[in-house]
Amino acid sequence: MAPGTRGEGCLHAPVPGRRGQGWCDPRSGGACTTAPTAADGQDGDVPATASTAPGPAGPFRVTGYAVAQVLLFPLAIVLFVLTVVSAVLVVAWIGIPLLLVLLPVLRWIADLHRRMAARTLGSPVPAPYAPLPEGALAALRVRATDTATWRDLLWLLWAMTGGFVLAVVVVVVFLAVVTFPVWFFGSPPVMRIRAAVDRAILTVGRTDRLEERVHALAESRADVVDHSAAELRRIERDLHDGPQARLAAAALSLGLAEDLFETDPVTARRLIGEARATTSTALVELRDVVRGIHPPVLADRGLNGAVRALAIDMAMPVEVESAVPRLPAPVESAVYFVVAECLANVGKHAAADSVHLSLHHDGRVLAGSVADDGRGGADPRRGSGLQGIATRLAAFDGTMAVSSPPGGPTVVRWEVPCPPLASSSPRTMPSSAPA
Repeated sequence: MAPGTRGEGCLHAPVPGRRGQGWCDPRSGGACTTAPTAADGQDGDVPATASTAPGPAGPFRVTGYAVAQVLLFPLAIVLFVLTVVSAVLVVAWIGIPLLLVLLPVLRWIADLHRRMAARTLGSPVPAPYAPLPEGALAALRVRATDTATWRDLLWLLWAMTGGFVLAVVVVVVFLAVVTFPVWFFGSPPVMRIRAAVDRAILTVGRTDRLEERVHALAESRADVVDHSAAELRRIERDLHDGPQARLAAAALSLGLAEDLFETDPVTARRLIGEARATTSTALVELRDVVRGIHPPVLADRGLNGAVRALAIDMAMPVEVESAVPRLPAPVESAVYFVVAECLANVGKHAAADSVHLSLHHDGRVLAGSVADDGRGGADPRRGSGLQGIATRLAAFDGTMAVSSPPGGPTVVRWEVPCPPLASSSPRTMPSSAPA
């Protein structure tokens, strides 16, 4: 069963309000919750990371970019003038409809130059835009107050002056045949200077990334604390409603049996039998509570055997591909519950005929997915199941992406940065987020 790609997107799970991130709209074919490997997002949903070449671009490619930048020069001038004038005319309400058109065009041309800069430099140039809400006016307000939009305007000034000069130099040297050696060896460095300035203006700097990272970790910590508190309340409730009540009933039965042992031994034996049955049921419920904390099968058989045990309990056939080494116990436990929640969702809501479960480890990252051929339409914003998965993964800097168009298939993918147990302490996890 091939995972579908339509409607796929992502979000860093613990930070739903983080810049450049947000819950994807399931009406577009899917819903999502987090992953650096997910497909490029749309404007305001997920920042489209510019595709990169294997290395810095050669002279022919950078010359093509220079030609494109020269051709876009008139559009840059018109766009800059109209945007500034429209911003001034907002006080008279005339500028609002103009900005509704101009700001998306501004983002488009900036994203185009981000892609050219990324391929010129051979490294990503991400778009630092804030997520856009629904509604034209609300989106306009976010665009207008987003610092990335002001960065785009500042970049237009550079593109119309120094950037344009560099691009023209490359084109002129290329057209002059006698300067071919100069063009061949000189155009890539010149265009890399232009691309480096574009990157410096069009994306966030190291300080901004660190601020976002701190904000993300603060929200992640708050989510994990809330999740831990909820888990403690659940364990307390399960113990109170289950084993504690049964043990209290067993103690009462034994007390009555002790009182009746001399006068009515038949009834006393019956009460002792009931107490024995009650304590056996309490033991079963205690085992269930323990499995909800840390399943013993993880310690005995590892993650491979634990997920296969989960697959056996499913009503529909589950194809399992899992060959991962032993990992730190907290990671194994988190991934186990991720798989358990995904399979539970399939059993409750998907009406699927088959499920495919995959777990792979490349030495640094544990990647997994659960795909089913059910009805689709899963939305992380409804219910707490997928959000709970995202919170579990957030504790380990993990990410999750959901693709679930109406009619299916539904694919849940996740990644957790995690070295094998033999090479790292369980207490330390590498961060996948940029510093």
